[in-house]
Amino acid sequence: MSLVFVLALVILAFILLFSVVKIVPQGREFTVERFGKYTKTLKPGISVLTPFVERIGRRMNMMEQVLDVPQQEVITKDNAMVKVDAIVFIQVMDASAAAYRVENLPYAITQLCSTNLRTVVGSMDLDEVLFQRDNINSRLLTVIDAATEPWGVKVNRIEIKDLTPPVDITNAMARQMKAERERRAVITEAEGEKQAAIARAEGAKQSAILQSEGRKEAAFRDAEAREREAEAEAKATAMVSEAIARGDVNAINYFVAQKYVEAFAELARNPTAKTVIVPAEMSGLVGTIAGIGELVGLARDQQRTPSAPPPAPRAPRGGAVPPTA
Repeated sequence: MSLVFVLALVILAFILLFSVVKIVPQGREFTVERFGKYTKTLKPGISVLTPFVERIGRRMNMMEQVLDVPQQEVITKDNAMVKVDAIVFIQVMDASAAAYRVENLPYAITQLCSTNLRTVVGSMDLDEVLFQRDNINSRLLTVIDAATEPWGVKVNRIEIKDLTPPVDITNAMARQMKAERERRAVITEAEGEKQAAIARAEGAKQSAILQSEGRKEAAFRDAEAREREAEAEAKATAMVSEAIARGDVNAINYFVAQKYVEAFAELARNPTAKTVIVPAEMSGLVGTIAGIGELVGLARDQQRTPSAPPPAPRAPRGGAVPPTA
């Protein structure tokens, strides 16, 4: 009998020990109730309660939590039906307020997000809803965070997870997007053709300028060459004139023979001429060249003996006119 009593005492002691010694894990907080009334909050670690008087009330999760807002149909300002859902990131900051000021905290926050989501989206046009998600998120965050503050909950952020417009609006948007891309492609192609035309015109302009400069330079050089040729011709004519004035008939023969040879050379270089006619006076031309050779020889003799009078030049063969007295 005594053994049974001892075992009962041991079991009662263990039950009492486990009921008064509480270990709170990290990221959790426990509320303590004394005869059903909230007294304090246990932080992470080990704590001892008063036996038979205090007990654990609510076990609150203090870590950030994610709540899924169910998808719902919302009518926008321009009477378009849109399916919207969202996710909410919350964190309990005050365990006692979250435990005793609202019943079923996740459900309450979910319903609060759903109603405010309908309000915000319903006050906007469809285009604003589709392209201004950040604006919707910020407006929802401001409203819901202010509403959950008395509950000891901090709403960190709200994100619109999906926006689904009606099928006909989706098709219209796809056609609009295609037309916009085609318009941009046409504009880009036109800009490319414009730039290409400008480049070609600029190239033609530069080419014309360079060709004009080339013709100008060629004309200048041709004029300079003709000027020098004329100067040389004038000097040669002056020398021949001086020789004629001194009565040197060989100079006249030389001048005539030079022109004769040049004319005959031009006749031979004519590409359309298939036959070259040698004139009968070729023997006279040979005689003239021989006379020029004798004239050169006499000039050399005069340079060797400058005091002796110059002999009379021989008349060249070929009909050259002898000098007059």
